[in-house]
Amino acid sequence: MRALVVRAPGQVGLEERLAPQLTPGSVLIRPTAVGLCGTDLEIIDGSIDPAYVRWPLVLGHEWSGIVIDPGATAPGLAPGSRVVVEGIVPCRHCGSCVDGDTNLCETYDEFGFTRDGAAADLLVAPAELVHALAPSVSAESGALVEPAAVVWRALLRAAPRPGYRILVIGDGTVGLLAVTLARLWSPASVTLLGARPEQAALAASAGADRFLTDPDAAGTGYHLVIEAAGVPAAVSAALAAPRRGGSVVLLGLAAHGLTIELPIDEVVNDDITLAGSFSYTSSAWRQVVELLNAGRLDLGFLVTHRYQLEDWAEAVSTLRSPSGARGKVLLELGTG
Repeated sequence: MRALVVRAPGQVGLEERLAPQLTPGSVLIRPTAVGLCGTDLEIIDGSIDPAYVRWPLVLGHEWSGIVIDPGATAPGLAPGSRVVVEGIVPCRHCGSCVDGDTNLCETYDEFGFTRDGAAADLLVAPAELVHALAPSVSAESGALVEPAAVVWRALLRAAPRPGYRILVIGDGTVGLLAVTLARLWSPASVTLLGARPEQAALAASAGADRFLTDPDAAGTGYHLVIEAAGVPAAVSAALAAPRRGGSVVLLGLAAHGLTIELPIDEVVNDDITLAGSFSYTSSAWRQVVELLNAGRLDLGFLVTHRYQLEDWAEAVSTLRSPSGARGKVLLELGTG
């Protein structure tokens, strides 16, 4: 089979590999839509925290696919079913897993990071991590479950209330998803502070009431600020934007080792709640799938660029150097 492999930082290419074999308790899946994101660039470049990656590996942690063989332990799944698979493989036994915090499992293991991902013709996954999608849910929406679950978990942690004024910083996929998902809490307004004017139409499609590129124009006084850019300037802007008693959630994953100065007196005097949010839990993943299957979400509008697997280099180039509006960059591996 074909697989998009990062052998070591700076060494990436399409390779021929032996197809994986179905094992007890697993499902054989043909990936059909694989999203690429900034973290994939960090894996390719080697700038990611080395604690979270094992080279060589097959890329692909945002994806959906079609069941080829459900094995004997996946009731309700049939060949041809469209599915998504939780990327994090929790042990289910450590204290964090028992508490439901599977994102903090003591044995970190994740598709596309420590084990081969889905940018390949076939993938074998534990049956307990496989979730069926309704026929009405597109492959594109399915491929966005992973970043949507990341955002959903952060919003659950922030616990917004109806009538909140919300600021999202970052106009990439995660920021746009944050706008869309935040609307489910019936906020008074959602403002998106981005970096590129070309993202304005996508911001409107996501549900932003205002799209701005000037932090001064965005102002302050927000009940909740969600930082989704993963760069120091965005974090500094986020810390300056909440009202007294407001909350800031850091969701963007910055390159390893980046820091900022923290205005401790302002955080304390303004009674600011500051939280980081890492990845997603099994519960958050399941809830996003339920929202999609119930027709309450349709995330396919975020896909702006589609490439065949053999055109992966062009896809990576688009991710590095966007021109015009750019949402999710997708690799297509077949019909689905």
